[in-house]
Amino acid sequence: MFLLLVFLVAVLPVNTEGGKIIWGTESKPHSRPYMAYIHFYDSKLVPRSCGGFLVGEDIVMTAAHCYGSRMIVTLGAHNIQERKNTQVIHVYEAKPHEDFNSETLVNDIMLLKLEHKAQLNSVVKTIALPKSHDWVKPGQVCTVAGWGILPNCTSPNALQEVKQEVQNGQKCYARSKNYNDSIQLCVGNPNDRKSTSEGDSGGPLVCDGVAQGIVSFRFCPYTPPRVFTRISSFILWLQKSMKQLQQP
Repeated sequence: MFLLLVFLVAVLPVNTEGGKIIWGTESKPHSRPYMAYIHFYDSKLVPRSCGGFLVGEDIVMTAAHCYGSRMIVTLGAHNIQERKNTQVIHVYEAKPHEDFNSETLVNDIMLLKLEHKAQLNSVVKTIALPKSHDWVKPGQVCTVAGWGILPNCTSPNALQEVKQEVQNGQKCYARSKNYNDSIQLCVGNPNDRKSTSEGDSGGPLVCDGVAQGIVSFRFCPYTPPRVFTRISSFILWLQKSMKQLQQP
C-alpha cells in the first residue's frame, strides 16, 4: 500500500509519508507560486494529502507513492483553508513511473495531468526543471516547503519551509543498502533537527530556483537524512511522459 509504513529489506524500515516541515518557518505568502496541494483517497478510502509542484500549465509533479483516487490539486494557496486566489483542479490522469517499487520506493516520481490548464499569474507559476547532466552536490543548501504536520502534531494552515543540506550519499546508504545515489538524493544534516516527514511527500527540493528533488521517504528512527528522488536522472522519462499526457 502506497501510504502505509513499508520496510526496506536490507537494513532499516522507512516511512513513505515523507515530510512534515520540522522546525522550519512560515513561507512568505505566495513566494513559492509553483507549490501544489494534492488531496486524494488511498486504497482504503482514507483521505490523504501530499505536496507537488507545477511544471507545466496542466502538469503537476509529485511522488509516485502519492497515487490515489479522486485526486484534486489546489494551486495558488498560502493558507490552505482560504480559497482566495486559489485554483482547484481535478486530476484527469495520473502517470506514476512504470518501474516504481512501493516497497523500496525506487523511481518514486509521478506526473498528474490536470483536467484543464491552470491560469498562470503572480501566485500560480511553473518551476524550472534541471538538465539531465545537473548534479546536486553534497554541501549544497536547498529549500523544501509544504503543509505537513508540525512537531506539535497539528496541521498548519500556512505553507511552511525549511532549508536542507544535501549529504554525501554514503550517509543514506549506511542506513539502507537500497539507497541509489544515481537516482536519489540524501538530504538533511543528521546534526540538525530541521527536516521533513509526514504530509509533505511529493514536494520539491528547490536549489537555486530549480526543482532538483522530490520528497520520497524517511528512515526509522526519524532523524535526518531523508531520501529524495533525483529529478535530473528522470529527464528522458519526463519528456516522454509529458508528451504522452499532452496527446488527445
